[in-house]
Amino acid sequence: MAKELKDLTKRSTDYSRWYNELVVKADLAEQADVRGCMVIKPYGYAIWERMQQELDRMFKETGVQNAYFPLLIPKSFLSKEAEHVEGFAKECAVVTHYRLKQNPDGDGVVVDPAARLEEELIIRPTSETTIWNTYKKWIHSWRDLPVLCNQWCNVMRWEMRTRLFLRTSEFLWQEGHTAHATREEAEERTRQMLGIYARFAEEFMAMPVVQGVKSETERFAGALDTYTIEALMQDGKALQSGTSHFLGQNFGKAFGVQFVNKENQLEYAWATSWGVSTRLMGALIMTHSDDNGLVLPPRLAPLQVVIVPIYKAEGDLEKLNAVLGGIEAELRSRGIRVKYDNADNKRPGFKFADYELKGVPVRLVMGGRDLENGTIEVMRRDTLDKETRTTEGIADYVQALLAEIQNNIYVKAKNFLDTHIYECSDYAEFRERIKDGGMFLCPWDGTEETEARIKEDTQATIRCVPFDVDQTNPGTDMISGRPAKYKALVARSY
Repeated sequence: MAKELKDLTKRSTDYSRWYNELVVKADLAEQADVRGCMVIKPYGYAIWERMQQELDRMFKETGVQNAYFPLLIPKSFLSKEAEHVEGFAKECAVVTHYRLKQNPDGDGVVVDPAARLEEELIIRPTSETTIWNTYKKWIHSWRDLPVLCNQWCNVMRWEMRTRLFLRTSEFLWQEGHTAHATREEAEERTRQMLGIYARFAEEFMAMPVVQGVKSETERFAGALDTYTIEALMQDGKALQSGTSHFLGQNFGKAFGVQFVNKENQLEYAWATSWGVSTRLMGALIMTHSDDNGLVLPPRLAPLQVVIVPIYKAEGDLEKLNAVLGGIEAELRSRGIRVKYDNADNKRPGFKFADYELKGVPVRLVMGGRDLENGTIEVMRRDTLDKETRTTEGIADYVQALLAEIQNNIYVKAKNFLDTHIYECSDYAEFRERIKDGGMFLCPWDGTEETEARIKEDTQATIRCVPFDVDQTNPGTDMISGRPAKYKALVARSY
């Protein structure tokens, strides 16, 4: 086995270290020279591209169009929506000057004090302010609505504690921003986009999620409601994996975005925003991967199948090329992402370990004896099971196997989630059990006081009030003893 795998920390030994090592060893990303930033390497970016392509298609099917808005936001824009600026003020990176000059006292350069900006600029932490200032120019009548825009971009939030993909100062994401004529349309769009995120997570990432609404203290700054998808990682911590926000008329009023409605009356536009980021990469890694490396769902894997020949002489390779090249072509003709690795720069054992580490779903291997017998070895990454099959019909078999792997890793993750959601109404019991991880459905009186107490005592937070839980008789709050308003999902989180 290759040295990379021997050195990979076991999940049971140190889950956090396992994750950090795997991101680097699997060639997904590495730390950048700027603190808190990352370099996404080609293999990691290829996975992100697959995510982008599928999400972009799903967005556009609902009428959303892509646009692009500036990286820099005038500081005055953020002050127009009070809750918004309060929520992001501590994370803002500020541009104050526009020029450097040679250092008169030595080598290098310094900021030119004469080049100070008249108004400081914020590197976007999110784009509601600049987009709604733009929408003011676009929207005048109900006939101009709805406006359904999305942008794929980077944002900057000056994080103090960072971890590759999960929390970095600069990260990639998409942010959708829509404007509507009625509250009902905006609320419907908010829920619709959350549904798309949930469907993408489950159908493509093979990652089951819980959908729900955030508490008031956990909602997006400037939103009336924030809806979320929450996933459970293998260490028992929750990960907020996507959010959709109903912004009401807050940004319409803050930026004067008014339109003449069908009754010829002037009204403020209704808003939504919604986004997912490269945090999904972290979710993908932690949901499925094992002590041997990545386990990737076939629908997102950059390489779905790798073919490796085993030979001793060049003449043997030529014979293998003739057969395996045909299998490669047949798989490719079916739209399967396949690589025939017949390069002689690495030994087969190293290749096996490398592709296993990188989570390639299916590996096909053929040696001299297989060539004589018309057989080929098939290894599936999700279970590490191997079998020898005839080459006849192998393309059909591999195509079906990829679908089986996709389903199998979803079922495994869904079983893990289902068996790690517990009902609990006793606070002493909750405080002990939360140490071992998992999600807990607990009666909550809906107050900030009890929410804060849970966080202070246990480092757990209310992740959401789930949509699919019967809230008819939620019981008694386990802290205050008052009648509960909801059964809320509580967990420690990333």
